[in-house]
Amino acid sequence: MTSTLRRAGGFAAVGTLALAAPVLGAVAAVPFAVIAALAAFVVDDGPVFELFARPGDRKDGRLNGLAGFALAATGLALLSTLPRMSMPLAVFVAAVFILAYGNLGEQFVRASGGDPFVSATGFILVAFLAGVVGQSAAAYLLVDPVSLPEVVFLAATGALVAALLRSVLYERDDPLVMLSVGLLLWFFDLLAIDVGGLTVAAALVVTAVLGYLSYALGTASVPGMLTGVLLGLLTVVLGGFGWFAVLISFFTIGGLSTKFKYESKRRRGVAEENDGARGSGNVLGNAAVALVAVIGFAASPHLPVPGALFLFAFAGSIAAAMSDTLSSEVGGLYDNPRLITSFERVDPGTDGGITWQGELAGVVGAAVVACISALLLPIGAPLLGALVVVVGGIFGMTVDSVLGATVEGERIGNQTVNFLATLAGALASAALAAALL
Repeated sequence: MTSTLRRAGGFAAVGTLALAAPVLGAVAAVPFAVIAALAAFVVDDGPVFELFARPGDRKDGRLNGLAGFALAATGLALLSTLPRMSMPLAVFVAAVFILAYGNLGEQFVRASGGDPFVSATGFILVAFLAGVVGQSAAAYLLVDPVSLPEVVFLAATGALVAALLRSVLYERDDPLVMLSVGLLLWFFDLLAIDVGGLTVAAALVVTAVLGYLSYALGTASVPGMLTGVLLGLLTVVLGGFGWFAVLISFFTIGGLSTKFKYESKRRRGVAEENDGARGSGNVLGNAAVALVAVIGFAASPHLPVPGALFLFAFAGSIAAAMSDTLSSEVGGLYDNPRLITSFERVDPGTDGGITWQGELAGVVGAAVVACISALLLPIGAPLLGALVVVVGGIFGMTVDSVLGATVEGERIGNQTVNFLATLAGALASAALAAALL
């Protein structure tokens, strides 16, 4: 057994102490606080130190990794037990278990020679099972019945979020991962979403299969795949399969357009990096607004904003993402682009450069999203609702080009521009819907 795997086992053992929380009640944070103090100030040598020490810990002479892990668990335990706090103990246990046991699963796969995709899969599967077991065990100890579909949804969401954050952060950031997972699961628990068993099962199967295909076909990196699967799961559960169909239309058509004539784009210097495989930043840049819209729709019963506006914001943001992607991927194949702000001729690939072929492709992309939305989403009058989505998509595409010509580069990056463009599309569609529908 490697030292890394032994260390992961040690962290999992410490994480198991979270199961004492239902019994300890108000003092549930004490065991983790004691461990944090021992790791930071007492244990600096011996077998325990060697078990938990990461490379940087040996240099510093203290168990920083274990101290951070235990402090994060202490913080979540306090949120679960202090007066006026309402984080369920089951959520606290799940957050600790997901990180601790997910890391153990990942290290076990790595010890067997797994590649990054297999390692991420090992983390997710073990973290998911640990999240289910942790919540179920806490509910049993508290004699508090729980909904199995909700348990499965929270465990899957937590596992995916943890795996995604770990793929883009450093190992020393595990405390941040644990806190993020705990707070996110707490938020979803507060929403009191009516989660159906068949919906959750279907969402897990469909998003997992499509996630694997996106990675296998080279349209997404591992972080990009994890981001897409998480977005898909939340979209199905919080919105429905109609919302998911709109989302997946962008990922499918957008991914294929990136691969379309990729070698020609590479020779012209306009191809996406990493052989067209989109990373988490690219996925979030195009879909973060849509995710917020889905969550806003689920939370709309608790908000003064009608759920229909979040629906149009979702469709408008996806239309903008689709429109911008197709305009860039198709337009990059043609010569003589012109800068959108001055119509001067520029080199292919210049930020803010447009061609009529690319603009036409962008309009078609927005129309595709609008048609799917009109067929599968309750957008009111289908023709007028579809027109609202198309306008949002075209407006977002135009905003992207204008920002590319004016501020992209030294000031802001492409992912930020994509985010702002999809936000513009979302706001335009929501505003038009509020005025016309």
